[in-house]
Amino acid sequence: MRAKITYAVTAAVLVVYFVLVGSRGVLLIETGTPVTIAFGVAVLVLPAIGVWFLWKNTQFVRKANQLAAELDAEGGLPVDELKRTPGGRIDRDSADEVFARRKEETEDAPDDWRTWFRLAVAYHDARDTPRARKAMQRAIALHDGKPAPTA
Repeated sequence: MRAKITYAVTAAVLVVYFVLVGSRGVLLIETGTPVTIAFGVAVLVLPAIGVWFLWKNTQFVRKANQLAAELDAEGGLPVDELKRTPGGRIDRDSADEVFARRKEETEDAPDDWRTWFRLAVAYHDARDTPRARKAMQRAIALHDGKPAPTA
């Protein structure tokens, strides 16, 4: 729940920022000189990119949470079996061992979104965020019946 609140607050702050930056871009355009119009348009591009990125990221998180809920209802969520250091960090060897099993599972059933979801969790536990995201994108695509993104 804490992560959801943090995400919502961060998104709200970003939206306020986008509105402020966008209003400055509009003011520059309204000035009417060629230079300020060019700067105004350039300034408006930044909030547009930010809104697009925020939207895509929010959709990704929403879909990943839907898959987690569905997998939980089926009893298929991966169990946290990782060993931890005294400081609470995940033991690297333990993460590698679980990752190897999850990778083998995925190779055995490459068209099952469930195996890709569990592989994404294993990548995340191994602190490989880019691969975790790609694996989750593949799980979402397979679940939705769309062509899976290529690696």
